Amino acid sequence: MERYCGGVQAIWQSGVMGVGMTLIGLCIGSFLNVVIYRVPRGLSVNDPKRSYCPHCQITLPIWQNIPVVTWLLQRGKCRNCQAGIPIRYLAVEMLTGLAFFLAWMTFPFGKAIFALVLLTVLLVVSFIDAEHQLIPIKWTGWGAALAVGGSLFWPGFAGNFDASILGWAVGFSVLWIVIQLGKKAFGTKKMSFEKPESWRLQEGYQEDPQLHLIVGEEALSWDDLFYRDSDRLDLRGHGIKKDGKATQAKMMTLRRESVTLDGHCYQIEDLQSLTGKAEEVVIPREAMGSGDPHLLSMIGAFLGWQAVLFTVFFSSLYAIAAAVLGRVGFGKPLPYGPFLAAAAVTWLFGGWRWWAWYVEQLGL
Repeated sequence: MERYCGGVQAIWQSGVMGVGMTLIGLCIGSFLNVVIYRVPRGLSVNDPKRSYCPHCQITLPIWQNIPVVTWLLQRGKCRNCQAGIPIRYLAVEMLTGLAFFLAWMTFPFGKAIFALVLLTVLLVVSFIDAEHQLIPIKWTGWGAALAVGGSLFWPGFAGNFDASILGWAVGFSVLWIVIQLGKKAFGTKKMSFEKPESWRLQEGYQEDPQLHLIVGEEALSWDDLFYRDSDRLDLRGHGIKKDGKATQAKMMTLRRESVTLDGHCYQIEDLQSLTGKAEEVVIPREAMGSGDPHLLSMIGAFLGWQAVLFTVFFSSLYAIAAAVLGRVGFGKPLPYGPFLAAAAVTWLFGGWRWWAWYVEQLGL
């Protein structure tokens, strides 16, 4: 009887702790929404300290900032201006609550702490990368530092300190090599013309309303050219006219928001027209963003070098499946960070068993 009562009490305490961790996760998820919105926009996470509506800028009282509940009661709209609140806010809070519950209920205390830190960073990175094609390296850097530093005190998923360092090094090296090979294979798209070809910037082309660079008969959409902030286009030619006025420029550099001529930078939105003759157009390309190796190195620091190999393999499968289901064409932007995160979470919650089975089948 005592054994039975003790078992019931342990289950009750475990359930209470699980609910408590879920509530903590929901609250942290609310803060992560602030991070996801502000960090890629260069805004301070702490100033202003209170959350506000991005549309009407009104500061939200505490009772309008209750995780999950507020979004549901207000039906995904700001109470003041009725502007829509993206479902991402609800998703982040619920996923963070679920992550905290699963981590706490699945792992012993030391490893649960490692899992909570890893899952928190993966959530932030995934949602920022999905929206902005940007991985905040500071977050992955701090995550890796916590994983390596924590392994000095507790053996994490990677093992001891040396194993965590090895996982970090393997994680960074694998994708760094992929990027270098990708630059050689797909490094640039170069368009050269025997005779100078007319070009212009044009708002809308056929049924696509976005801005296009029209070079001869080829129309290059802005999203295809500049789906990362680091993307640029270099054009060499002559007869470049800005707002109908001739310039002396022989080179022009285009970015998503700006154009550089004769050492002067102009905002695209301020231009009325931009035309000229092109002799050569160079569009730098990358196999993936420079933040991906940092993300995988953090995953390796937390989970070990074997998890790195698993993550690379399964993230590729996830990305291919998403591209097929989403009908994403070849050469179209597809942020890779969320797939790396998904594969890492797969490993964390049992995927390592698949890996062990696979290695066993190979007789290794």
